[in-house]
Amino acid sequence: MADRNEKAEIKFLEGPQSRFAELRFITAILMELVRCFRKLYSVGPCITFFGSASFSEGHPYYEFAKHAAGQYAKLGFTIMTGGGPGLMEAANRGAREAGGKSVGCNIKLPVDQTPNSYLDKWVEAKHFFVRKIVLVKYSFAFIVMPGGFGTLDEFFESLILIQTQKIRNFPIVIFNTQYHKALIEHIHYMKKQGTINESDLNLFMFTDDIEQARLFIIEHSIKRYGLKPKF
Repeated sequence: MADRNEKAEIKFLEGPQSRFAELRFITAILMELVRCFRKLYSVGPCITFFGSASFSEGHPYYEFAKHAAGQYAKLGFTIMTGGGPGLMEAANRGAREAGGKSVGCNIKLPVDQTPNSYLDKWVEAKHFFVRKIVLVKYSFAFIVMPGGFGTLDEFFESLILIQTQKIRNFPIVIFNTQYHKALIEHIHYMKKQGTINESDLNLFMFTDDIEQARLFIIEHSIKRYGLKPKF
């Protein structure tokens, strides 16, 4: 059963409300953003991992995400995720086991998504758009693992923000070319049809190679923005 906040969001999205109701909702969103920003103010430069909650320990995707996150945590980045189970947990666990920092921005759902146990710090957002703002705000690279609608939503929203220069141009790495084979083909089809440009294909990297992506991040995050994480 939806709680009061969820009912308020549903009501807000149904169309125009009274001025007072809309002001009250906007104020609640502002306070949620302030709470998240204050909690994560000192997390440092992050690499954010996007991925499905469906894959558990022992699955190849889980083990890959854990290993990749550990390697990138060793560069001095905080590893940030959506804070939930599956590949989010794997990335946070990889950071923790590598001696790095691990944070999450969880989402409050009708069916609770409990924060995983590998987080040094975490916040809980009530709204998906607030969560996505937080995941983007502190990031200097995105890692896209196999996932569903949510993962693709986060990938494409990040991509359009970079394409339109609403946020700085930093690396997006999409791991597992087999899982994303149809996505790769569709992106190239969009280019062929003229709905995206040739240069848009340079906004991300498809790879299965953790080391190749590590060097890509060093070149396009650490060097480009003059970051000084610990090596």
